[in-house]
Amino acid sequence: MTITTIIKPVFLLAALLVSGTAWAYSPEETELACKKPKFTDFNLSPYNAADNNEVPAGAEFIIKISAYVDPTTIKLTAKGEPLPFKVESNISFHKITAKLPATLNGQYARINVSAKAVLGCDDQTGWLVKVAK
Repeated sequence: MTITTIIKPVFLLAALLVSGTAWAYSPEETELACKKPKFTDFNLSPYNAADNNEVPAGAEFIIKISAYVDPTTIKLTAKGEPLPFKVESNISFHKITAKLPATLNGQYARINVSAKAVLGCDDQTGWLVKVAK
């Protein structure tokens, strides 16, 4: 046996091991692959002390959430209490429709929404509103 017939399989095995390691995912790449949910188009006016803007009690509002969210994971609350909502989905987004409870009359309320993306990332956001008397 010549030395070259022994070395060729060793080099082949080494090349396969190195290339397999090079193609493995690092934790940073896994994070990049997961897109967090995006919340847009909240149609009520968030409270601003300078403007002292108010929204009517029982007002209907919408929130759009990115399409790669699992709609069964959406949670919506106002002042910490769960709100019933309706989901309409299409290819581009999920449209959430809900109403402010009439019991929030004359109060400040934070509307919070959270959701989990299909790939596992989750996110949440919220808006402070002042409800008119």
